Order: sequence, then C-alpha cells, then structure tokens
Amino acid sequence: MKICAIDLKANNTILVVLEKNNEQIKYLDLRIKKIELEDDEIQENIITYSKAINDFLQENQIEQVLIKKRAKKGAFSGGANTFKVEAIIQLNSVCKVELISAQTINAFEKKNNIEFPRNLKKYQEQAYLAALAFLEKQ
Repeated sequence: MKICAIDLKANNTILVVLEKNNEQIKYLDLRIKKIELEDDEIQENIITYSKAINDFLQENQIEQVLIKKRAKKGAFSGGANTFKVEAIIQLNSVCKVELISAQTINAFEKKNNIEFPRNLKKYQEQAYLAALAFLEKQ
C-alpha cells in the first residue's frame, strides 16, 4: 500500500510518500516534495495545480491520501488558501482522501520514539508523522 501524507502551509502542499508491505514501512524519497499553488484567484492556476496533484498521485500509484487537519477558527486556524487546496485534493480522481487531526498526530508522536529518515526534509516532518499515525491505526 502506498500512501501520501500532506501538510498544507500557505500555498505549499508538502508531500510525503510511504509504502507499507506487510509490517515494513518505507519512506520513498521522491523528487517532488511539494507542489505550489501560485495565485489562487486565477482559474488557470487552479487547473494547473489540480492537474499536478492528480499526475503526482497517478504517477506514484498512491492508494490513500492523508491531509493534516487545520483549525477552522482561532489563533492557529488555516488560511483560506489551504482550505481551497484541500478541496482540490479531495476531488482527485485517483484515490481516497482522509483527514487526520493534529491531536492524533501529537499523541502518536508522544508515545513513540520517532526516528526520521535521513533524506526527509525538516518541513516534511509533520506530514511524515501524519502518515505513521494513520498507518498505526490500520
């Protein structure tokens, strides 16, 4: 099973792909680590972004997408742009999408001693943790 975990930050979609075979979990160090949505008010940019997401999921044979939830209100709420991007990802034609809460991710991280892969970029850590937390529940 190949999963893609996503952390949304402003106009960046941060991607982490893991492959699970039996009980082995392997981080796949892909060339594309993030996809950016330029100006979200221009229709062509939305179409280009949607195509880039669909192509990434298809080319990497992703079976499941996880998106780290963002707060809808309050001091740490996600920007409007991230919710637009989330909807575009949920409309992909390749695979199923689920949301995973920050609380679930934090609880998983607290009770496990996580060793991050050497090739994982610092900005990918939250997406990586989201993927591991999801796989633990499976």
